[in-house]
Amino acid sequence: MGERILLVEDAPQLGAQIVEHLRGAGFEPAWWREGRVLAPGELPDVSLVVLDLMLPGTYGLDMLKSLRAFSEVPVLILSARNDTLDKVRALKLGADDYLTKPFWPEELIERVRARLRRPALQKPDAVVELGPLRLDLASHEVQVHGQPVELTRVEFALLAALARRPREAVTRQWLVDHVMDPEREGTERTLDVHVSRLRRKLGARHGVETVWGVGYRLVPGDGT
Repeated sequence: MGERILLVEDAPQLGAQIVEHLRGAGFEPAWWREGRVLAPGELPDVSLVVLDLMLPGTYGLDMLKSLRAFSEVPVLILSARNDTLDKVRALKLGADDYLTKPFWPEELIERVRARLRRPALQKPDAVVELGPLRLDLASHEVQVHGQPVELTRVEFALLAALARRPREAVTRQWLVDHVMDPEREGTERTLDVHVSRLRRKLGARHGVETVWGVGYRLVPGDGT
């Protein structure tokens, strides 16, 4: 069989059709019928995720957001929602493509192939090292000078977002949109609380700097 693809789709007939077409194109599909918030280690070893938005269990964009906290696997959104705002939000949260229902099976297969032709652009290093700071994006482990630092889910997602762009200012609104849970904690004030806690845990030499009027940036320590 070919590359493994995870399909998340609750409609029985449509899901069965997509699975059939994926297999016919030489792929190996796995099919989930409901959404779920994913943690590291819960995502199967797949090369691509095909994700519906309107799902039982967990809304598709919430599933995408949890996935992006630890993985850069390509994600193709399937949705009957054709609103531009939905598409923009999905892309901002890390989706790689957006296909509106109904669609031709041939188009879906070609979009899948297009995503898989560019794997190098989708998979950054699993470990980020910045001075004495070390982040394992797969296991969610953080170390400073070789000593483990215990972070919450949001603190790790915040640190990972800044670590991918070291010394670069990231706006507070971008961090709210991509790191926080919009239903429970999606405010800049709550973001500031998480930043304060993260600073205490990392220590003054290896922390997060405020860029006034913009947001935050991660400036690695000098190793001392």
